[in-house]
Amino acid sequence: MNNFGGDWTKIKIEILVEYAKAYLSIMKNRRFFKLMYFDGFAGSGFIVKDNKIEIDVTVGAARRIIEIDEPRPFDTYYFVEKDPKNFKLLESNTKEDFPKKNIHTVPEDCNKKLLDMANFLRNPKNKNYRTLAYIDPCGMQVEWRSIECLRDLPIDMWVLVPTGLGVNRLLKKNGQISDAWLERLEMFLGLTRDEVEKYFYKKIDTLFPDITFVQKEEDAIEKSAKLYQKRLKDVFKYVSKPYELKNTTNSVMYHLYLATNNESGVKIANDIVKKYNS
Repeated sequence: MNNFGGDWTKIKIEILVEYAKAYLSIMKNRRFFKLMYFDGFAGSGFIVKDNKIEIDVTVGAARRIIEIDEPRPFDTYYFVEKDPKNFKLLESNTKEDFPKKNIHTVPEDCNKKLLDMANFLRNPKNKNYRTLAYIDPCGMQVEWRSIECLRDLPIDMWVLVPTGLGVNRLLKKNGQISDAWLERLEMFLGLTRDEVEKYFYKKIDTLFPDITFVQKEEDAIEKSAKLYQKRLKDVFKYVSKPYELKNTTNSVMYHLYLATNNESGVKIANDIVKKYNS
């Protein structure tokens, strides 16, 4: 089982499930569409929160989505989980527990499978497929090129962005970022080093004209959230307002967005997000 998360873990799953049910309601009478659910970081099927005294077990997103039968189920479920231990549990908690459903599980990298899904959906033979995707990494594993390959496809995608726990942590206050970290930021954001540095840092002049200091912007987490939202809008027509996932000290760790080419989808997502952000 996954050992992870707090109340916000449950909330992000509730957001996904609420949206999925609304999505399936819209598609209820559109039987000519084949509906696929894609989860790029499916985990084991359950999430465990250990508070020393008591253990809280949460049903993961994968099982919650499979359990939806009304107003209609998805036709195909595609789960990706790279961790070997979680993958074995995932197979048991999905394919074995729901043998009548069309479930595929693969122990591969999410980036590769996003590209495979994009190629599948671009095939004219599969033009009747519509996809709801859930991309829920714990870090910065998702490369921007994997998001970019989804351009113009019939996908509604919820994506969790590690603005506080990922991007902000790599942005050192003095601008002295290692080459490895800069490369990670480049791959994650789809920007060059110069673009990253220009966006997140400001130069401070001194009394000496040939000497300047570099300082990280104070609102780097919010700036990274707005940047990723803007980047998503370069690929999808509509992007929702974010749900902010915060820790016990009220610090933002992640931002959760819906990206879609469907206007009604983003309206539904914004209504759901507004409820949980309030």
